[in-house]
Amino acid sequence: MGERMAAMAARVEIDVLIVGAGVNGAGLFRDLTAQGLDCLLVEKNDYAAGTSAAPSRLIHGGLKYLETGEFRLVAQSTLERNLLLANAPHYVKPLPTLIPIFSWTKGIGAALRTLFGSKSAPRSRGALLIKIGLMLYDFYGARHRVMPKHSTAGRAASLRDLPALTPDIVATGTYYDATVTHPERLILELVRDGLADSPRSAALNHVRLERAADGALMVHSLTGEAVASVRPKIVVNAAGPWIDEVNAILGEPSRMIGGTKGSHILLDHPDLLKELKGRMIYFEADDGRICLVFEYLGRALAGSTDIKAANPDTVRCEADEVDYLLESLRKLLPKLRFTRDQIVYVYSGIRPLPASDAKDPGLITRDHATPILEPAKGRPYPVYSLVGGKWTTFRGYAEEVADMLLTRLSRTRKVSTRDLAIGGGRNYPKTDAERHSWVAKPSLESGLPEARIGELLAHYGTGASAVAVHIAAFAGDAPLPDAPDYSTGEVDYVLRTEQVGSLSDLVFRRTTLAVTGRLTARLVEALAGQTAETFGWDVARRNEEIAAVRERLKTFHGVDLK
Repeated sequence: MGERMAAMAARVEIDVLIVGAGVNGAGLFRDLTAQGLDCLLVEKNDYAAGTSAAPSRLIHGGLKYLETGEFRLVAQSTLERNLLLANAPHYVKPLPTLIPIFSWTKGIGAALRTLFGSKSAPRSRGALLIKIGLMLYDFYGARHRVMPKHSTAGRAASLRDLPALTPDIVATGTYYDATVTHPERLILELVRDGLADSPRSAALNHVRLERAADGALMVHSLTGEAVASVRPKIVVNAAGPWIDEVNAILGEPSRMIGGTKGSHILLDHPDLLKELKGRMIYFEADDGRICLVFEYLGRALAGSTDIKAANPDTVRCEADEVDYLLESLRKLLPKLRFTRDQIVYVYSGIRPLPASDAKDPGLITRDHATPILEPAKGRPYPVYSLVGGKWTTFRGYAEEVADMLLTRLSRTRKVSTRDLAIGGGRNYPKTDAERHSWVAKPSLESGLPEARIGELLAHYGTGASAVAVHIAAFAGDAPLPDAPDYSTGEVDYVLRTEQVGSLSDLVFRRTTLAVTGRLTARLVEALAGQTAETFGWDVARRNEEIAAVRERLKTFHGVDLK
């Protein structure tokens, strides 16, 4: 990245500076670079280290948005879900979803009041209401349809299929959404695709931004070293819940964000996974909040809460939220045991929603808006702030904003991202036969067993072939302790090619070791040792990195390493 930044600094003026490398920032970076613009993407932490790393790990059309009349958002969301299933099939997978139904006719009056602006959410959504909702969902999801339409089942059939479900149900409905298995890596791939498209562009993590007196913007490393001075024609603030903070740095204090906290827990619960059979249960808790539980990489993921919160740097899953989620699961599945000792990981993030006076956080819109701060004295560039949005709609939102910026710069769109594959989703095998054929080739070229290539395919999509070549050339490749699906050669590839700046980057975002609750003291020590050797860290730095991982696990994820 040094050569790119040197060339960019020499040019001084660039087209667009994007602040924040969550999914909105990374998606916009990928879109703009595909159009030939020279862009700089900067992130104060690591790619996908903020809100974008704390979703429910769903790619969904927003069934519940029908209640608030956000039909345009549902139409966009279902389309984008279908496109992501096609463009990122290595990480985005179909997810059959079951809705328990507890009455036949309840909730219609409340739903109508909500639809016409009431600030209270419906309760006890009955079969008729859910049936209407699922029919509408099928209708809006018809564009680029890749999954079946919904179905319903009566009480007896539902309990035969899922015997642990509460017998209080009268029926169930089943529809299809999707899950994203590696959201942090998908964001990294958007950045890498953007860099591949535009040699004149650059992306930097672990840097901070500072406004200079002459209207330029200075980029510094976290140690204070100046990296570059640039003069952007446009600045995009994609900092999510930190948007107001970034606008203050740019000299424009604002109050655009009024976020809510969403917390999740992951459980080691084989009996629950047997009941789920690969499905998600999307259910209503006692307070009317919609909750969910589904299998995520061998764990049961349950969420989420929706509580107004302000500070994204200190947000964490609190004890009362854990109790709330466990009690909701107990009432949903009374024949199963749910206790704290089954929890292997917790996480929480702040949704960067627009400021709102809604009494119920669930009624705050998940749609997006892009307020513009026009140039002012001492700030010759406009600032576009990306407020709101959701994981599923990042591509469509990026396209919308990119078209706004292209018009302002008197440029035209060259490429549509609508059917543009992302990273390892290119040429991804779609059938078992295609997968077997694909795996055989890099296995033959690298000498690695086909089973190992299959693991790499799950981690990197078709990018697995490059990883396999690297592993084959790595002396002494060996499985990681307590995580045999990863190896030292694979870690070496990640460290050398994926802009890893800390041990936390590696364990929390480049791999799924942390979120699946598989980190052990021995594994962290091994990863720290390899990272230190690769980057030339001394013993003090190595110990600092281990301590930082331990502290984050304990403070924010409920894990005390043994």
